Amino acid sequence: MCARLGWWSTELAVISTRGTQSKASQGGCDSISKDSPGLCLFKSPVVAVSVCVPPLPLRLTHMLQEQVLLMSIFRQLIAQVLGQGAGQTRLGQAFEVILAASDPKGEFPLSPPKKKEMSLEEIQRKLDAAEERRKNHEAEVLKHLAEKREHEKEVLQKAMEENNNFSKIAEEKLNQKMEANKENRTALLAAMNDKFKEKDKKLEEVRKNKETKEGTED
Repeated sequence: MCARLGWWSTELAVISTRGTQSKASQGGCDSISKDSPGLCLFKSPVVAVSVCVPPLPLRLTHMLQEQVLLMSIFRQLIAQVLGQGAGQTRLGQAFEVILAASDPKGEFPLSPPKKKEMSLEEIQRKLDAAEERRKNHEAEVLKHLAEKREHEKEVLQKAMEENNNFSKIAEEKLNQKMEANKENRTALLAAMNDKFKEKDKKLEEVRKNKETKEGTED
């Protein structure tokens, strides 16, 4: 029974330790598919499984080959220690990985897609849109400047009004103070005149009394 999904394929096969293809001892597929080269993993002696993956880069392929070699040596040492035959473990199962040759085309990145050439109408349409955006931006800037100048004008007008009001209030207070001082000065002069008149009146009375007294004595 074989199952395949996209570029993944899983097949049943029996592969010798040298990597040759043979028939399964107790049933399975006849051979490994040659259409999808890649990584093949099999399980023996009862069932063998082949998993094919896309070609790997050359550097990664060498690394995997080294790992497989180390695993093979380690497996053989374990088999010798356990007294089993080469290529079998204590449970009677063995695994081996065969790497296919890497595809040099996969190492080069794909070229970026070419840009679609624009027609003169599209270019003109984009230029018109850019000009429209520029005009809108310029109009917004001019509007902002006009609003700013209007605000500055209002602030200046308000400051002038406040200054005029302050000057007017200060002038009114000064006039009131001067008027009060004038009234006080007038009242003071009137009081002094009354006092002088009273004093002159007393002096006149004293003079008359003195003249009267001198006239009686004669």
